[in-house]
Amino acid sequence: MADDIIETSQTVAAGQLRAFIERIERLEEEKKTIADDIKEVFAEAKGTGFDTKAMRSIIRLRKKDQAERQEEESILDLYKAALGMV
Repeated sequence: MADDIIETSQTVAAGQLRAFIERIERLEEEKKTIADDIKEVFAEAKGTGFDTKAMRSIIRLRKKDQAERQEEESILDLYKAALGMV
């Protein structure tokens, strides 16, 4: 009887593990598809004449809140001034 309980719990754990792994695999595939879609959009923008490096910078900046962006810009300005770049 105790062996049956252990076997059942191992079967349940194996089933849960399989379900987690399969969900992760599906999400990884979706992530790859989305990454490919993003590459296509950048290629389209580049083909239209936009600078994709600048676009990536803008996207990074838009992810930050205003205070974080201002602090980063202030530090960058300070470093540029220290190096005689302004």
